[in-house]
Amino acid sequence: MKNSPELYLSAREAAAELAISPATLYAYVSRGLIRSEPTPDSRKNRYRAEDVRALKERRVPPEPRGLRSFDADLPVMDTEISTITEEGAIYRGVNCVDLSESDTLEHTATLLWDVSGVDPFDPDNQPEMSEEMRTIAAAAHRAAPIDRAIAVLALAASADPRAFTRAPDGRAMVGARIVRLLVATMLNAEPSAEPLHQQVARAWAADNKHAPDLIRRALVLLADHELNASTFTARCAASTGLNLYDSVIAGLAALKGPKHGGAGVLASQLVKTLVDRDVEPMVRERVALGERFAGFGHGVYKRGDPRAQSLLNALSRAGAPRKFTREVPERIAEATGEFVNIDYALAVLVHALRLPAGSELALFAMARSVGWIAHASEQLQFGKLIRPRARYVGPAPGRRAGSS
Repeated sequence: MKNSPELYLSAREAAAELAISPATLYAYVSRGLIRSEPTPDSRKNRYRAEDVRALKERRVPPEPRGLRSFDADLPVMDTEISTITEEGAIYRGVNCVDLSESDTLEHTATLLWDVSGVDPFDPDNQPEMSEEMRTIAAAAHRAAPIDRAIAVLALAASADPRAFTRAPDGRAMVGARIVRLLVATMLNAEPSAEPLHQQVARAWAADNKHAPDLIRRALVLLADHELNASTFTARCAASTGLNLYDSVIAGLAALKGPKHGGAGVLASQLVKTLVDRDVEPMVRERVALGERFAGFGHGVYKRGDPRAQSLLNALSRAGAPRKFTREVPERIAEATGEFVNIDYALAVLVHALRLPAGSELALFAMARSVGWIAHASEQLQFGKLIRPRARYVGPAPGRRAGSS
């Protein structure tokens, strides 16, 4: 049966109607502004005509089921790296939840970095460690892992003679050295060619047989999530011409915020509060006081974060208490209408494996560094400075200083 022209448009027709490039059309699709689906008889996609015409008339088209748009005035950027769907983040066409079933963070990195000509995680591709870097790492060994990593990375580009390479494969090799250095520094260990999830498990949960697989899953699920705050920060830094080391430092600084990666630490406080308390009365009490629950609700997922559910399911199979993998999410969702997100699942992982305090943020940073490197590399390839304009809403020009 032929597609009705009243219902669907081809990519060329949709782009022509909006007077935009195909790349911009795909960006609109990735943001959920235009719905697309594969045509039954070919590999090409078709696009909902009503969404295209609604966008053309500057009306908001119907939102995809399960997703909520952010502020329409926020920057929109073209990327080939990832997008977000109601089934979870998509890494260059591959669903992160599916990927987490068996893949490693290293393999996820090669996918996000779109590299096939070299092996960035070859055992010989180890980070350069200068004497100054070792001194800083030793002096900061009691500091929070993310702060220690920022301090060491600040000196790492100077120690790496290939830090400013412009070759795509060369950037991938630099990226692997950064990730290995970041993980080792956070663990207070020497850089290693051992799989990253095994390094973390050995350092933080050596006695738990489920730790390597659960940590592997979490790292893959957290590797990228489109243009979140830390990724946008890393891209802005890269757009000024910075190297990948410094771009990752920018991402680390942004990740620390309690509304971003720091939310996992807050979710862990919730888990600790519930260890010796009944769930339902405590939830009812906090809801009555108007308090929010860290690790619940999300700016994109209306019906729950698929990454969180995937990790909680794996934790449940590994023997984590049902109280935290099922009861808490269900009771909070019933009481507030807010569904579990990856920050809560990460907090349950830390609790179940008895990982060190603050390791929620460290695991998030280890994983997301892969995404920052992908986006920073893409931005360096674009070669354009990111410079949004501000909409001025202050007093009208012409006022004199000190006038009321």
